[in-house]
Amino acid sequence: MKRLSENIFYLPGDPATDRPALGYVRGGRDSLMVDAGNSPRHAEQYLSAVQSAGLRAPRYVAVTHSHWDHSFGLCGVPAVSLACRATSLRLAPFCVPWNSGALERYLDAEGLREFSAPHMRLEYPDAEQIKVQNADISFEGELTLELGGCTCLLRQIPSPHCGDCILVHVPSEGVLFLGDAGCEELVHGEWIDRPDRLEALLREVERLDFSVCLTGHDPAPLSREALLNWFSGRLAET
Repeated sequence: MKRLSENIFYLPGDPATDRPALGYVRGGRDSLMVDAGNSPRHAEQYLSAVQSAGLRAPRYVAVTHSHWDHSFGLCGVPAVSLACRATSLRLAPFCVPWNSGALERYLDAEGLREFSAPHMRLEYPDAEQIKVQNADISFEGELTLELGGCTCLLRQIPSPHCGDCILVHVPSEGVLFLGDAGCEELVHGEWIDRPDRLEALLREVERLDFSVCLTGHDPAPLSREALLNWFSGRLAET
């Protein structure tokens, strides 16, 4: 685990199977895992790292959006899971027994075949190992989670990446978890930007008080300035 602030840590991602970074927020009473990972093996790696760092196992896990690399590890996390209603609705059709046919249908339905298929087949050599689990608690708009001297704000946000993104903001630590919300949308192997949604996301993020942001797949955390410049630079190119 790497440390972002006094009470926030993260497990770095792994591009080999498109594993995103997974966050950890420590409160005086409870703790929160941010994103569930792309498989039970990924979740197990995270929980082992948490234990090795002398941290308590998370009581809650928040899923930033429904894409497989952020949600398919839910079945391996013994914690209360949280997601926005849109994410729960997107996951629901896939909470069924899987086989190779189910994997093919998922890749086709999500338009992820060209990019995600190699990663998924590496992470899941046998498609029957896939077990999609939905969130225990779904919310609309915003949810406030009090961990004991540390408040986490989970909020639905506009995003160029997909239509069910949330952010996790920890004001007392000056940390923002953004998942993949700032990324382009993957459409049949091509990354397509959505300037109107990106601008709406920029407006949402600008009003938050944070100094560092952890995204899903960047190799390192971003400063507030770097994040806002990334968004503004893309908008200037449109």
